[in-house]
Amino acid sequence: MSVLVETRALTRMDERRQLQLLHPTNFQLHRADRISITGSSGSGKSVFLRALALLDAPSSGDILWNGQPIANVQIPQYRSHISYLAQRPALIEGSVEDNLRFPYSLKALHHLSFDPQAVNGLLAHAGKEPGFLAKNAGDLSGGESQVVSLIRTLQLNPDVLLLDEPTAALDPASSREVEALINAWAAADNDHAYIWVSHDLEQAQRMSTTHLHMDAGVLTGAVQP
Repeated sequence: MSVLVETRALTRMDERRQLQLLHPTNFQLHRADRISITGSSGSGKSVFLRALALLDAPSSGDILWNGQPIANVQIPQYRSHISYLAQRPALIEGSVEDNLRFPYSLKALHHLSFDPQAVNGLLAHAGKEPGFLAKNAGDLSGGESQVVSLIRTLQLNPDVLLLDEPTAALDPASSREVEALINAWAAADNDHAYIWVSHDLEQAQRMSTTHLHMDAGVLTGAVQP
């Protein structure tokens, strides 16, 4: 399988505290990869994921996309292919449908349009009826909010998902809905790949074919769960 994302000696440093958050990391994400990363709180899992998403600039090292370095002018295009999902979703005021339509109002996505049929298919995978679209975002539970946030991302059909403990604050039923959505997205295209950061070892084993471990900013592993 070809390499989608590669890091070469990637590091992150907290300059104020002079603390190494991520030690030099060489990593490859191939098409169809299902990778989980476990580790204790503060071990560097989210630091690594946010650096991959270019939400936080690396202190040193390189990130390559399809074998090529990413120039500053290419960052918006890179982010259109790679989506980061945080533990706590950020929704706008209005209905669920308003939230799902919101990305299409952005300049970078003006060439795309909201697809109700595709969205209803995603809702079905999460066990939601079409009427769910009319619910007020302010009335949603934590699990429902995360489902909306995830569908808002999946409808754009990214190549890579970076999942930063997306079910950590959810009950078991909501966690299963999120897992079902990810599985459906992955099954829809064999080239889709994801990295799932989790505290839950059982979930990591269930949702991945390759399991890595982060400890004090050092990524190790590549063992079959």
